Amino acid sequence: MSLMSLTAVELGKKIKAKEVTVTEAVTAALDAIEAKEKKVNSFVTVDREGALKRAEEVQKMIDEGTLTGPLAGVPVAIKDNMCTKDLLTTCSSKILYNFKPTYTAEAVENLEKAGAVIIGKTNMDEFAMGSTTETSAYGATKNPWNEAHVPGGSSGGSCAAVAAEECSYALGSDTGGSIRQPSSFCGVTGIKPTYGTVSRYGLIAYGSSLDQIGPIAKDVTDCATILEAIASYDKKDSTSIARDDLKFTDALVDDVKGLKIGIPRDYFGEGLDPEVKEAVLNAAKVLEEKGAVVEEFDLSLVEYAIPAYYVIACAEASSNLARFDGVKYGYRAKEYEGLHNMYKKTRSEGFGPEVKRRIMLGSFVLSSGYYDAYYLKALRTKALIKKVFDEAFAKYDVILGPAAPTTAPKLGESLSDPIKMYLGDIYTISVNLAGLPGISLPCGKDSNGLPIGLQLIGDCFKEKNIIRAAYAFEQTREYEHSPLA
Repeated sequence: MSLMSLTAVELGKKIKAKEVTVTEAVTAALDAIEAKEKKVNSFVTVDREGALKRAEEVQKMIDEGTLTGPLAGVPVAIKDNMCTKDLLTTCSSKILYNFKPTYTAEAVENLEKAGAVIIGKTNMDEFAMGSTTETSAYGATKNPWNEAHVPGGSSGGSCAAVAAEECSYALGSDTGGSIRQPSSFCGVTGIKPTYGTVSRYGLIAYGSSLDQIGPIAKDVTDCATILEAIASYDKKDSTSIARDDLKFTDALVDDVKGLKIGIPRDYFGEGLDPEVKEAVLNAAKVLEEKGAVVEEFDLSLVEYAIPAYYVIACAEASSNLARFDGVKYGYRAKEYEGLHNMYKKTRSEGFGPEVKRRIMLGSFVLSSGYYDAYYLKALRTKALIKKVFDEAFAKYDVILGPAAPTTAPKLGESLSDPIKMYLGDIYTISVNLAGLPGISLPCGKDSNGLPIGLQLIGDCFKEKNIIRAAYAFEQTREYEHSPLA
């Protein structure tokens, strides 16, 4: 059995027990990347030299007893929008083709303190804008279950790398479902924590009020363990929250007796694939048989989530991306006349079409005369959506639904119709608007053999409820390795 077939926690135990060296684990990951990358294209940068050097350092610390955590020595891949000191960080965009940060993102630093070994940076939709990992300047990532299909996005590279077993686990970021939707498409598990739980310092911003870093792995145990390692209060991030209890692994108990689970009727209407609906409702039945109290209820305002999200996210993106102008770092146009022309040509040549579309949309909704009509209205809608969830969580511990309306579409299908791509985020977006935690985990496959994801949503700071429910469900089924694994 390949070392990459193990979960991150299992591999960590073997390293601690001296059954495997850190160098052997890292070499196994690097060899897997070499063997599979032509088919998957899940990495933008692979740092073989740096990873092997770091493996020796980590091994030494494990031997000395200074590193004792469950992730010590385990190889990890990082989404390419998190800064890594002296290692290329491109956001899968031409405009940052040569950017090597001078510092490391706080979440990544926390992983390094836990003894993780970074093997490379994963492909993504350019600046995290997209749901298929096809808007990347480095070409599309393929789904390890079927290479003719997309892996989802924007964390498609991270999810595909875990599903193809090129790394033990990965970090992704979630602005409107960018961890949960590709996890669903790739048959892996991903958590989007409560907003403010993981520091955004060093995460290249898309929508600052929505972005959150989270783990992607083979199972719930790994995700809870990784989340425990990366979650921390950080005074460098003004939105970071000091939480008393970050022991997420305490929730790994196979017991859901008395847990109240609500199923929104609105999530099971028009547009939901019948096979996805059946698999998700079967998962609800499994939890009910294990002792959970499952009921249907009405969650209103669902249809307003997508327009509110795209107005807010694009407004924030147009502001955040103004800094990429060719002056201090990144790409600069070769020929230009004067400063304004340099800005214009650099941004025209450096950004891809989806990023330009969202910058234009964001600039429009923030412009005078439209600010009140669109942006303020979207913020009010966001507050109403949060209120609706507050009311739901007064009755329920967990909300259960699909992670995406369909399984992974074919490559090329979504980009031809951006609106269709935006509508694919219908079940994930509200979670970001309300700052809630959510988890996606595999719950079956469709008739084409593509994975189906189950989404569990919790109230703010109640990750333990969704981890507990997800873990209990996971105990009823085996992890399925993708054909490329």
